[in-house]
Amino acid sequence: MKHFSLRLRLMIFFIVISLGVFATAGFLSWKECQEKIDEFFDTYQIALARRLSTANWNGFTPETQKISDEIIDDIDNAEDEDEAIGFAVFSNDGKQIFNDGENGRYFSPFGKMNSFGTEEIDDEDWRVIRLMTTDRNYIVAVGQELDFRHEIVEDMFEEFMTPWVIGLVILLLTMILLLTKEFSSLNRLASHVKNRKADDLSCLEETNLPLEVKPLITSINQLLSRIEDMLHRERNFIADSAHELRSPLTALKVQLEVAQMSADDPQSIKESLEKLEQGIERSSHLVEQLLAFSRIESGFNALPDNNQPLDWALIINQVVSDYTAAAEKKSMTIKTEMTDTPPFDQGNPVWIALMIKNLIDNAIKYSPQGAEIIIRLKDKELTVLNTQTTVFPDHLKHLGERFYRPAGQKEQGSGLGLSIISKIASVYDCKTEYKNTAEGFCVTLKNH
Repeated sequence: MKHFSLRLRLMIFFIVISLGVFATAGFLSWKECQEKIDEFFDTYQIALARRLSTANWNGFTPETQKISDEIIDDIDNAEDEDEAIGFAVFSNDGKQIFNDGENGRYFSPFGKMNSFGTEEIDDEDWRVIRLMTTDRNYIVAVGQELDFRHEIVEDMFEEFMTPWVIGLVILLLTMILLLTKEFSSLNRLASHVKNRKADDLSCLEETNLPLEVKPLITSINQLLSRIEDMLHRERNFIADSAHELRSPLTALKVQLEVAQMSADDPQSIKESLEKLEQGIERSSHLVEQLLAFSRIESGFNALPDNNQPLDWALIINQVVSDYTAAAEKKSMTIKTEMTDTPPFDQGNPVWIALMIKNLIDNAIKYSPQGAEIIIRLKDKELTVLNTQTTVFPDHLKHLGERFYRPAGQKEQGSGLGLSIISKIASVYDCKTEYKNTAEGFCVTLKNH
């Protein structure tokens, strides 16, 4: 369906409404004017008929009619408005004894008495009233041509409505000019946006714009700001990811070359393949962490299952069971102490499990042989404690940064685990703390 511009639709709307109101007002004015003219001339005819009915018509002769006609002929412009009125006087036997010298001669003595009636006289419609004279010897008929009344109504209506028609035309033209002027700012804004470069995400100017449009521009500017932040994060993320992936891919290539060069040494091939497998696992883990971090940064709040009730005990126990074998390889034990309420009650179980998984995974990787990992759920806090583990103070302030790994670290990792934990926690208005305690190093998740 084709859509008209807002300016054109407003113009059409105002023109149609204005013409509709004008036509309605004109019709009502026409009817009112017609009623007033009929009332005026009916009153005039009744008054004239009454005067004629009280006159003495005895002794009127054809000579009297002749003298009256001569008097009328001597009056200038007497025939200009001959349809304005007419009258005639008849005897009871129907003989016309006197008339106005023009239209009255065609009147008939027969018709409605004491009331108005419409009659065809000389091929024209006339409004006629008949009265008996006071002596009951004569009949007086007074009439007026209806076309005369219609002409009077038309003339009055034309004179009355002409200024209004001119005013309406001026009003509509002014409205069109004002709409064109007011929408010019939007046209300039559209042209500005159209001619922008693809990478220009600066805010749109809000000056010289209608007040009703400013909320839309403000929302667009907020969206542009969010898009710019997102693109900035994506560029940094891609750059960091490319940098982090370069090392394991280079190592894989080196091990592949070593294996190819050691074709005659089975032991060297075996060692190269083992290192190649470890490199692949590391790269696979890094890619998984990168994808997880990317999904979280892309809009965690948009997840459809982000408001599910959380069974923390069930999630923690499931993750612990997944890491029991890895802990046993390093002679570690994982204990859980869940005695109180969790940091929050609703969320996405998959991402909460990912957060706990990264906590336990880091604890197993960076704790020495025989250490104990304690998971506590108490006072609306989640704490994962690594006994026999201490982090240097210089490293504590950098924990949670993307791709950060302390120098001299022997364990394989991506440096994204704690970043993922902090990012998920921030979505639920929680704070992540890293500190050394008398029991060992612990990570605490709690409400602000």
